[in-house]
Amino acid sequence: MRIIDKKIVAEYLKTSVKNFSVEELESLIEIPPQNINYSYAFPVYRLAKFEKKSPNLIAKELKENLVLPDFLDKVEAKGPYLNFRVNTYTVLNNIYESKQDYGKIRELVEKNKFTPLRIVIEYPAPNTNKPLHLGHVRNMLLGNSLSQILKYKGHQVFQVNLNNDRGIHICKSMLAYKKWGNNEAPKEKKSDHFVGEYYIKFSQEAEKNDKLNEEAASMLKLWEQNDPDTRALWKKMNTWALDGFKETYRKFDISFDKEYYESNLYKEGKEIILDNLGKGFLNKTEDGAVYANLKETFNLPNKILLRSDGTSIYITQDIYLAYLKKEDFKYDESIYVVGNEQDLYFKQLFAVLERIGFKEQKYHLSYGMISLPEGKMKSREGTVVDADDIIEEMNYLAYEEVHKRYPKLPEKEKARRAKILSMSALRFFILKFNPRSDFIFNPKESISFEGETGPYIQYCYARIESIFNKSKEKIDLNINFELLSHEKELILIKQLNYFPEVIETTATSYGIHLLPQYLLSLCQDFNSFYASCQVISENKELERARLLLIKCVQIIIKIGLNLLGIETLEEM
Repeated sequence: MRIIDKKIVAEYLKTSVKNFSVEELESLIEIPPQNINYSYAFPVYRLAKFEKKSPNLIAKELKENLVLPDFLDKVEAKGPYLNFRVNTYTVLNNIYESKQDYGKIRELVEKNKFTPLRIVIEYPAPNTNKPLHLGHVRNMLLGNSLSQILKYKGHQVFQVNLNNDRGIHICKSMLAYKKWGNNEAPKEKKSDHFVGEYYIKFSQEAEKNDKLNEEAASMLKLWEQNDPDTRALWKKMNTWALDGFKETYRKFDISFDKEYYESNLYKEGKEIILDNLGKGFLNKTEDGAVYANLKETFNLPNKILLRSDGTSIYITQDIYLAYLKKEDFKYDESIYVVGNEQDLYFKQLFAVLERIGFKEQKYHLSYGMISLPEGKMKSREGTVVDADDIIEEMNYLAYEEVHKRYPKLPEKEKARRAKILSMSALRFFILKFNPRSDFIFNPKESISFEGETGPYIQYCYARIESIFNKSKEKIDLNINFELLSHEKELILIKQLNYFPEVIETTATSYGIHLLPQYLLSLCQDFNSFYASCQVISENKELERARLLLIKCVQIIIKIGLNLLGIETLEEM
């Protein structure tokens, strides 16, 4: 098995380029446009500074001096570029032999050089005053997919969840239930949805009665003072919310290595803050609130850590939780998956932790807003789309699509395909966007078999499977690789070669969107190939070669979809 990536090409170049390190050469190597039938390109402009020659001449001389290695088909000097085409046999052999491990090929080959990391990923950290909504869906898909990708690359990943189960927002739901709930319990409604109705009720009533906010603040004080009645009400409603969350997590096949609860953390967070009070950067305001002075050292706004009445806020427990996660998992890096409205908050949190001596590696995976064609969602106004409702709608749309295409299928099979197809559509549509970008989620668009969708990728996978079912030829490496010379075949092979690099970049940059975008490009190249190159033909030698090629495409699609949490369908 041979690794072929920018680093290998850089090492090959280094034999003739003395003025640059392998790392510098690697950073200069480019992936050429699709219409240029080469795998990698090296612009020689930077060498002109040392060689005192024209770039075109340098490229030509380099080409003449380099000995063609077995992993390259061709090296060509084209103007100021030196182009390299990876050997077809090497690419297809690597994929076919590695199977589901192809994306971690460097780790397989360089076992002794790879050091796995211990990584904690915290998500979705919901409040227990309302059900999980569409924003949480994006959070969960990002956190879960990143976990799978990092595990695939050989790291030890721990998925944890923080339940924000105390605070003023929780007391608002509790107060509304106490006033208007008539001691009812959730029966027909899902339990977390039942709790959420009282959060909306509070907001509606508070617009008419300002004193409700004061009552909620008083209830929070009673909670922190362990008032029995307040705690009993809190425990009851909290259980309802958490039970509902667990049901939603199961729908997304999400489980956690550990769950934390803010109610168990805030006291220790208070102690850390009070221990550091008066040490130069933690001070009190005139009304007695404790704040961190972050302006001078970090050029950030000062941050309140404890309210003037002594009650805790989010950052209180987050400070202690950082220590607790380190103690629990001995991690090398802690990743927080949280929306970009908290960008400033995490800068402040990390700054406070640094000042009190906690310097462990931390990263905020920030993501943008997700909205619907109807507009933005607002939980206080009750216009948020709940995660459960979006799953139900997607399943309905998927079932309609399956029924329309295959009306004679047994109902059980229709339901199975619809479930896989709906989650494929939901996951892929959301994950294809750069995490930092805002976007509009359109359920009907996401379920389409055409365009940049999960069903489009699934259809590509199933189409390949149908070709295998029609062909009687054996798929193996015993083919004439020189037969794969059509322009569309070479483009497809070129795309296949990049997969390990895409996974590596995705895992190191946390740019999860790179994987769905790659799968779209791969499937578009496959469909272009399929339109131009007949796989099943009278020329059985060519048929076997093309069967191996599309088998490699199918292997990559399956790896990619699985890393996104998507199950493949062999029939559509």
